[in-house]
Amino acid sequence: MGLAAGLALSGMLPGCGSQKGPKPLVVGMELTYPPFEMRDVQNRPDGIGVRLAEALAESLGRPLQIEDLRFEGLIPALQTGKIDLIISSMTATEERAQTIDFSDGYVTNGLCMLVAKDSPIAGAGDLEGSGRTIAVKLGTTGHIYARERLPKAKLSVLNHAETCVLEVIQGKADAFIYDQISIYKHWEQHPEETRPILTPIRQETWAIGVRKGEPELRDAVNGFLRRFREDKGFEALAQRYMDQERKAFAEMGVPFIFH
Repeated sequence: MGLAAGLALSGMLPGCGSQKGPKPLVVGMELTYPPFEMRDVQNRPDGIGVRLAEALAESLGRPLQIEDLRFEGLIPALQTGKIDLIISSMTATEERAQTIDFSDGYVTNGLCMLVAKDSPIAGAGDLEGSGRTIAVKLGTTGHIYARERLPKAKLSVLNHAETCVLEVIQGKADAFIYDQISIYKHWEQHPEETRPILTPIRQETWAIGVRKGEPELRDAVNGFLRRFREDKGFEALAQRYMDQERKAFAEMGVPFIFH
């Protein structure tokens, strides 16, 4: 962890109340999304997104302040100035780009499904008929996809991914639509009750959310991402946090790509 980021995560410098320094970089994320944004056993922010935010703040010469917010509250918090950036495994979509700007992408991921182990469902086409119930997490691209592409299905819109998984396990939902890495990890936790369908329904790109009207900050973020990529920072984070998952995805021929 860089010095600036480390000081910010601990709160503030002792005795700095009367001193002026660089303005903190306030980054919003939902810390319930391992291995990207989460908390460690000591309840400290951890994960790939957290490490990325630390490196970004250090590159900008600013202390880091992380705001743990519900996913659906991240864009409003950015718009109102409560946070400066969003780093929360957020897909850059046309709908979201109407209200915020995005950096260059840093991950290509896929939207996929978790179903019951004995479910006959084999792909997205099996969800299109009436009578299907689809669990989705509020505000996610899985929610948007189901709302727009599966008009005959009944949507069970929930606040937490774990609750969506339980809907599938308990037979209340036919499928849970979410991103590949999360679906894989939820299946690992419930291999006797669930089955992952990891062939992507569609490809998605994650990016950093930036408030509209701040092109200089967006350019600085893009410059950082380019240097971080060149320095193989993403490779190091992937090896540290998701080496097993990347190997498993490669064996299954499922793409999960850091840019």
